[in-house]
Amino acid sequence: MRWIHAATVAAAMAACLAASPAEAQYGAPADGEWRSYAGDSGSTKYSPLDQITADNFGDLEVRWHWQSVDSHLVHSTGLGDSLVAADTLFDILQAEEPDLWTAFDGVSRTRSRPSIRSLVATPLMVDGVLYVSTPLYRAAAIDARTGETLWVHDPRAYESGNPAIAQWRHRGVAYWENDGDARIVWATGDGFLIAVDAKTGIPAPDFGDNGRVDLMDGVPRATRGERDILNLLPLSSQSPPLVIRDTVIVGSTINDRTITREATPGFARAYDVRTGRHRWDFHTVPQSADEFGSDTWLDESWRYSGNTNIWSMMSGDEELGWVFLPIGTPTNDYYGGHRLGDNLFAESIVAVDVETGQRQWHFQTIHHGLWDYDLPAAPNLLDITVDGREIKAVAQVSKQGFVYVFDRITGEPVWPIEELPVATDTDLEGEILSPTQPFPTRPAAFEYQGTSIDDLVDFTPEIRQMAIDAVEGFRLGPLYTPQTLRGTIMRPPVG
Repeated sequence: MRWIHAATVAAAMAACLAASPAEAQYGAPADGEWRSYAGDSGSTKYSPLDQITADNFGDLEVRWHWQSVDSHLVHSTGLGDSLVAADTLFDILQAEEPDLWTAFDGVSRTRSRPSIRSLVATPLMVDGVLYVSTPLYRAAAIDARTGETLWVHDPRAYESGNPAIAQWRHRGVAYWENDGDARIVWATGDGFLIAVDAKTGIPAPDFGDNGRVDLMDGVPRATRGERDILNLLPLSSQSPPLVIRDTVIVGSTINDRTITREATPGFARAYDVRTGRHRWDFHTVPQSADEFGSDTWLDESWRYSGNTNIWSMMSGDEELGWVFLPIGTPTNDYYGGHRLGDNLFAESIVAVDVETGQRQWHFQTIHHGLWDYDLPAAPNLLDITVDGREIKAVAQVSKQGFVYVFDRITGEPVWPIEELPVATDTDLEGEILSPTQPFPTRPAAFEYQGTSIDDLVDFTPEIRQMAIDAVEGFRLGPLYTPQTLRGTIMRPPVG
């Protein structure tokens, strides 16, 4: 997985709209609140605050420090609960189940344990309170003025074993309020959706089973209590859900280095924010021969294929009542001989009705993906003017360095996207590549694309020769060069 910042969209769009700048659809409130991961449900990441400038930034002083609540955890015994150091609890749990967090790479096993160092969440700020998630999938409320921890809720996800991928990292929580009722909602590394009271951290008793819903329930090849051959859970979550029109929409993370053709599919799942009742699934991999897109999975490979998940964030248009899904690569990231065809809805942006889960439109950015080019960020909703025409747009950045821009109501590209021929020759048995791929005409790519000898370092003749020797035997070529047994050097790289 590789994350791409939304500022990329702003820079690329500015190049296309120099005379008519893009405007944020929503933007964070002027009072400094930050009620969702990206500031608003349209993922604009825009704030109108202007007190901190380039001139006074150097004068800022640290007001407080916050020690992560993951440093100490609750240990429950027959005598009651006690607070112990995290490492102490990990020792206790490993003594009870030695392979609880054992890592297996297909060859050797390594005794491991959870890490509490990767605090990567973006805090929310509502009414002077920060809400943040931690590497152990806990949530905490913090007084924004003093740094005092107000409450902590621990779903104890670490007791279930190793998350599917990107272990011990969590990006944040979602906030919802209505008629005086306010909740913090997030999904965990062991595949639960959690809802707690925003003021107290106490589980919402009317949400699912005492504040939690099992996200594995109803998902093919995701069985609670089981782990895969690499000792990983079948389904996890590392990104905050999206809450729009009293509906929680959540994606998932799934091991994408699997060695079997069967894998868990990464549906988009929706739940009632008040009750936790399951409302709908959007099948990122069709689940019957009658579903739209099933014909793009030849030989009924939809029956066993998986991944194709939404591990990044989603965006929503409150007015339209639509959710925009950035979807990833199917099983396996680099080989698709067992899943021939275009493989909808892999590597697609899909607009879905939040009330029904019905697809409104879609665009597939890569056909039959073989490069791990998941859509890595939330689509940005913004209003633009092109040739005098006002457009409610959605812009999607990609790992391969393109920005795909659409009218978010119709799904029509704002600028032409051309289907161009690409190389299809490969020595991988059974593999058949798509003869064309979509190439946006605007904005210009923001990444280097493709590799050639001309790209190698040339500081000195000796260094250049070393570089030439280093790539000898590997395949070089333009974007979407096929994978080969001898190895293909990709740019942008995998990840």
